[in-house]
Amino acid sequence: MPAEEWSPQITIGTPVLIPETYVQDLSVRLSLYRRIAGLSDAAEIDALAAELVDRFGKLPPEVENLLQVVAIKAACKQANIEKVDAGPKGAVITFRNNTFPNPAGLVQLISQQLGTAKLRPDHKLVFIRTWEESPQRVKALQKLTGKLAEIARGTA
Repeated sequence: MPAEEWSPQITIGTPVLIPETYVQDLSVRLSLYRRIAGLSDAAEIDALAAELVDRFGKLPPEVENLLQVVAIKAACKQANIEKVDAGPKGAVITFRNNTFPNPAGLVQLISQQLGTAKLRPDHKLVFIRTWEESPQRVKALQKLTGKLAEIARGTA
């Protein structure tokens, strides 16, 4: 039986889309969204980014954000993260079924954060950060979820 299909919910407070001004044709835009939804690793994401640059020119920030969110979602699936809510003051991470594959690794990560990370009684993981700028927030989340995926796999 195949693993249950689920998709992490990512809220980062910044536009993640393919603007009409970048790809005018609606059917082409929709086709690109379908392709983006199917991406699962960094190599595929980089290849599509290169193709977009070749076909449509320099990536606008919204498209860069969209591709980074795809990478964040892939890491979230590996780390059993169901939801990420991020804003200028940090992030709240919800684990699917309130479970993380490597609890000891998670405790170690939290202890290394010098009081800027905590696990709440409701099992949500909170990271206190200052991410005023959206690009900084997206890059930091990509790094954070990547680290959690490494810990979940036991490779950190």
